[in-house]
Amino acid sequence: MKTRIALLQESGLPRPYDRSRPLRIIEAELDPPGPGELMVRIVAAGLCHSDLSVINGDRARDLPVALGHEASGVVELVGPGVTRFAPGDPVVLVFAPGCGRCLPCAEGRPALCEPAAEAAGSGTLMSGARRIRVAGQPVNHHIGVSAFSDRVVIGEGSAVRVDPDVPLEDAALLGCAVLTGAGSVLNAGALRTGEACAIVGLGGVGLAGLMAARAAGAHPLIAVDPAEEKRGRALELGATHAVNPLAPGALDQIRGLTGGGVHLAVELAGSAPALRFAWDATRRGGRVVTGGLPHPAQELSLSAAELTVSEKTLRGAYMGSCVPTRDIPRFAALMTSGALPVGELVTHRLRLDQINEGFERLASGDAIRQLVLFDDSGP
Repeated sequence: MKTRIALLQESGLPRPYDRSRPLRIIEAELDPPGPGELMVRIVAAGLCHSDLSVINGDRARDLPVALGHEASGVVELVGPGVTRFAPGDPVVLVFAPGCGRCLPCAEGRPALCEPAAEAAGSGTLMSGARRIRVAGQPVNHHIGVSAFSDRVVIGEGSAVRVDPDVPLEDAALLGCAVLTGAGSVLNAGALRTGEACAIVGLGGVGLAGLMAARAAGAHPLIAVDPAEEKRGRALELGATHAVNPLAPGALDQIRGLTGGGVHLAVELAGSAPALRFAWDATRRGGRVVTGGLPHPAQELSLSAAELTVSEKTLRGAYMGSCVPTRDIPRFAALMTSGALPVGELVTHRLRLDQINEGFERLASGDAIRQLVLFDDSGP
């Protein structure tokens, strides 16, 4: 079957991306699904900093690669042995499918699935196959999804069925922004009602975390970001206070609001300095969660003695420490009830051929979450 893909053949091209155009929209051949695989027609796909980090070269991937990992769609075909899905099922795609057999999966931590990590690093599906070809040559998958395409073939572990009444366009954000942001707050952070909480970094993931903290009853709920526009948006979405971390006295302001610091600080900026700010904003005995992905060269320095005497905990949260089959349906239910107004995160809706303009907007900080929308008219 023919499909359009957003193909990256070279990382690190200069900005602005609307001029250098690192992503080429080309026609590719999509093989049918093999055993344990699905073909999904994509409805919407989100632009994420994880995609941007491959475009700008911060995270190396084998090239060429068909980008995109946050998406929603409808199952069109199922491969041999698939029993959990049927054509017509609405699904959210996830970038960390669990194999169900390795030790992390057995412990209920599919985000740390070892075979999935190996497949992602190799540019294949969980089966080891590549289902996308251009001019007869295989193209690497992006963390098992490659969602910037009219249709994709994925392993069945990369999809979670959602109820038909879930708005499928906005549901695309459940697969990354909401899993990571809300999961970092609710799963890794274990936020309790009435606890003081700071969300550090107010992009799409950070604002999803802020929405979850508001739904869980955090108070005060402090939004932290250098960008005034993002702080204003956070206040509109339920933050009780907004702080510029670069302003003099920012930490004193948070300590004054909370009587010594927050119970939980969640860093979702993807920056080691932001993580240090989150640590310093947390009270003794408090919890710090980092769900951002900074450049691999960035490091965090802490006093070993302070770690002991403060009794703070520092925890990483990959994919929000989520179990997608459990958490996507519950986040979808919160979305449809209005408790998680995910659609409020979307600032731009694009066509596939506008994707380079979208990534330049993302790199410039001029967007929160952008969606590429697809329709039935694709090849």
